[in-house]
Amino acid sequence: MRPRRTLTARGVCMLLLGLVALVAGFVVGQRELVALGVLTAALPPVAALFLIGAADRVVHSRSVTPSRVRAGHDARIMIRIGDSSHTWPVTGVSVSDTLPTRLGHEPRYSIGFLGARGVRDLAYLVRPAVRGNYPLGPLRVAVTDPLGLVRVEQRPGAPEHLLVTPATVPLGRTGTSDGSQGDDSPRRTQSGIGEQDPVPREYRYGDELRRVHWRSTAKHGELMVRRDEQHRREYGTVLLDTRRRAHAGSGPADSLETAVGAAASVALHLLDQNHEVRLYTDRGRMPAAVPGALLDGLAVLEASDTTALPALTASGASLTVAVLGALTAEEAAALAGSGGGHRVAVLCTRAAWPSDRARTGAGEILASAGWRVVHLPSLSELPPLWRDAAPLGKVPR
Repeated sequence: MRPRRTLTARGVCMLLLGLVALVAGFVVGQRELVALGVLTAALPPVAALFLIGAADRVVHSRSVTPSRVRAGHDARIMIRIGDSSHTWPVTGVSVSDTLPTRLGHEPRYSIGFLGARGVRDLAYLVRPAVRGNYPLGPLRVAVTDPLGLVRVEQRPGAPEHLLVTPATVPLGRTGTSDGSQGDDSPRRTQSGIGEQDPVPREYRYGDELRRVHWRSTAKHGELMVRRDEQHRREYGTVLLDTRRRAHAGSGPADSLETAVGAAASVALHLLDQNHEVRLYTDRGRMPAAVPGALLDGLAVLEASDTTALPALTASGASLTVAVLGALTAEEAAALAGSGGGHRVAVLCTRAAWPSDRARTGAGEILASAGWRVVHLPSLSELPPLWRDAAPLGKVPR
C-alpha cells in the first residue's frame, strides 16, 4: 500500500494563515506581510518534502503467543518497531493495530522520535470470547514532521492470524463396555476373535518364564502361560447439530457456541480415555483422530443452512452422543432410532426452541427410545450433567 499524505489540523491552519497574510500584504502594500505569508504557506510543502521516504523506513515484526488459544484465554501480541536507516531518524512515529471488533478496541501507541537503527517493543493482550480465525493487522504506521504539519500513513505488511479454539470443560471418567477405565481398557486375545479370553495355554518352547500363569499351572499340573494380549479400542460417535435455524443468540451466549464447546469437551474426554472418536455434523464427518485436529476443525466451523440432521448408524459404537439445537417432534422421532451403544442426547436449552414444552417433548421422545437426555443451559454446567448421563458400568453395544 502506498503512503497517504495529509495535512494535520496545524498544517491546514498554517497554510490558510499564510494565504491570508499573502493576500493582505498585497492589498495593503506591505512587503513584510507578503514575505511572512509566503514563508508560512511554504512550510507545509517543505514539511511534506522532509517526510519523503520516512514511512518506508519504519519496519516492524509481529509475534503471537500462543498462536492457537482457547476461547476465554489470553493471547499476547508482541510488535517490534524499528528504523531501517543507518543514518536518518524518523520523527513523530505513532502506530495502531487493526483488530476485528470481537477482539476489542484497536491499540494505539505514540512512539515519537525513533533514531537511526532504533527499535521499540510494544505488547498488548487480547482475550477472544468466541472461537474463530482472527486476523491481526495490518499495522497502521503514521509519521509526522517535527512541526506536526504533515502526516504520512502507511499499512506495511500482511496480517497475522490467531486461531481461537472452542471453550471446553473437563469431564469425569466414564466406563467402557466392560466396566474398565482409561488405560485399563478391555483386553482381547489375538485368537479370541474379539471376545475376552482369560484361559491360558500350554507352555511352548521359547515362551518367557515371566509369562507363566502359576495358578493355572498348579491346577493343570503342567506349565501354562498367558496368551498374547492386545488392547481393543472402543469408539464413540459424536453428532453436532450446526443448523442455523436450530440455534439462537449471539457471541458467547450463542447456543451454537455452547453446542460446539459441549461436543469438543465430550470428544476430548473420549480421546483421553483411548476411544476412537467419530465426529459428525450436518455437513458430514470431521477430523477427530487427535485433539489438535479436532479443535482446529471446530474453531472455524460455521452454522450451516441445511435443514435435516444426518442419520446415525449403530455399527458397533459403544457410545453415541448427540449435541442438539432445537428439534421438531418429527426430527426427534427420526433421531430416536439411530445411534448405537449407550446413547446420550444433550439439548441446548438456549437454542431456537419455540417453547419449553417443545424442548421437553423432544426430550421425552428421545428418552422413550432409550436415550439419556441432558438439558444444557451453559457449557459450565456440563460436567455434573455428564456424570449423571454417562455410562458408569457396562455400555450396551
